[in-house]
Amino acid sequence: MISIVIIGAGNVATHLFKSLENSENFRVIQVYNRTKEHLNFFNDKVDTTSSLNDLKEAEIYILALKDDVIEAVANSLPHNKALTLHTSGATSLDALKGLERRGVLYPLQTFSKNKEVDFTEVPICIEANNPKDEDLLEQLSLEISKKVYRIDSSQRQNLHVAAVFVSNFANYMYTVGEDICKVNDIPFEILHPLMIETAEKATKIGPFAAQTGPAKRNDLEVINRHHTLLTEKQQEIYKILTKSIQDLHGKEL
Repeated sequence: MISIVIIGAGNVATHLFKSLENSENFRVIQVYNRTKEHLNFFNDKVDTTSSLNDLKEAEIYILALKDDVIEAVANSLPHNKALTLHTSGATSLDALKGLERRGVLYPLQTFSKNKEVDFTEVPICIEANNPKDEDLLEQLSLEISKKVYRIDSSQRQNLHVAAVFVSNFANYMYTVGEDICKVNDIPFEILHPLMIETAEKATKIGPFAAQTGPAKRNDLEVINRHHTLLTEKQQEIYKILTKSIQDLHGKEL
């Protein structure tokens, strides 16, 4: 059984740990986090430590950390002959360039500690600096997911930008819609089926074909009426998105 130490105790680390708990070929033997209190979830499940000097020797180290500390922590690891991975979509493999064996295991999903995720459906993007370790990384990834892709650093960074648009920015649009509902005493749950149908339709027929609404129809009367209902900040967002949709679909305001 291949031993793993997880560095970090945040959302990604927690879900990775859960996905590996029942693995027959890989076993997490330790979880590290510099803040001891953040290890509470793991304390009765696996060995934990808040000191890098007390890291156990393992065959794989997974750095599930914020992007800006990956390189520093990687260079501080006491056992640097093992395969060391980071889980960031926006960070190059070169962040681990001080290590002989290095790779990336990027689970492309939004994670919250208290929201369960079916990890077998989470796409995992992998990269390593040598073919043998990339094969090992693929083996590890297939242990927890049915969807594994070999994606290099350049592709992954562009993929991460795309993910920000379809997830983070889309979620902010939900927040704007929720705010409009709250101000007008409308239950936000009324919009839930529309949100779900829009996402499902985009995945089935493609977002370009799924586009509807006044911007695509060039319905100036509705667009102008909407402007009068919005705050100044909301108007700014509405105008940018309307113009972008109309440019894409060949119409002008």
